[in-house]
Amino acid sequence: MDKSSENKVKWGIMGTGWIAEQFTGDLVHTVSGVGYAAGSRTLESAERFAEKFGLAKAYGSYEELVLDPDVDAIYVATPHPLHREHVLLALAAGKAVLCEKPITVNSRELAEIIDAARSRGLFLMEAMWTRFLPVISQVRAWLKEGKIGEVRMLKADFGFRTDWNPEGRLLNPQLGGGALLDVGIYPVSLASMIFGATPQSVNSTAWIGETGVDEQFSVLLDFGAGRTASLNGAVRLGLNNDAWIFGTEGMIHIPSFINAREATLRVAGQEDIKVTDERESKGYAFEAEEVGRCLLTGEKESPLIPLDESLSIMKLMDEIRDQWGLKYPFE
Repeated sequence: MDKSSENKVKWGIMGTGWIAEQFTGDLVHTVSGVGYAAGSRTLESAERFAEKFGLAKAYGSYEELVLDPDVDAIYVATPHPLHREHVLLALAAGKAVLCEKPITVNSRELAEIIDAARSRGLFLMEAMWTRFLPVISQVRAWLKEGKIGEVRMLKADFGFRTDWNPEGRLLNPQLGGGALLDVGIYPVSLASMIFGATPQSVNSTAWIGETGVDEQFSVLLDFGAGRTASLNGAVRLGLNNDAWIFGTEGMIHIPSFINAREATLRVAGQEDIKVTDERESKGYAFEAEEVGRCLLTGEKESPLIPLDESLSIMKLMDEIRDQWGLKYPFE
């Protein structure tokens, strides 16, 4: 490694699929971190990935990756039914872990890996990248400052129409497929950020397709005192993917909120305020920088998405799936 990579977080990338490519490609936009090693189920795949992103090391197993003494943090980018196993593997090797969302399939798995991280005094965070985007940071500031008065309603949708592939990750129950875990985590997490992670009541409905997973869903969360969140998700239906936050004095609109490049604050009688993000990165660099910040300061969790909140979100998604009677074969 060259001198510029010294004193930086050396990232080990576990998995070499699409999301691993997005995250690793974005590391060049960080100050705190550098891509260092890739691990895959085959050496050939790891070597291709390492060559593509200029990584120093490639390993043909995840075990070899986590045992590399020069790796500081592991980014778990494998399918979510494997997250528990792979996070535990990295923690057992003493590594800090950033795990792709959803961090696990259910709250039982998440409670187990949280206990493992805390008992070892190791850093663990869910890679909910939207939380760390500059536009979302500005939205949080507007809400904290009371710019739209008392926040009463959230409407947030995320959905797209995937091709019909019963064996693919999105539609296969063996791979934890379905809309809620893959795309629904985004609006559910946004509702948690705005109102808190534990609603007073949950009402939901889903269309369970022929493969046995939820192809689309609608959820209404009641947080009391007139505060509600209406959330929709789909993997076989294109939605507008916007978020609207309504308060007693105004509203905030976030187009395509999951990658949030702009937001508009609208208050009656005032000129609209619009913020934009002209970032060069795709947006994954910000979560990587937060991990770097936490490791530098010795924090074991990020205050922007603490583990207890991730656990409450996962318990809520368990409850939603329970309402549909949707259980995965491996649960």
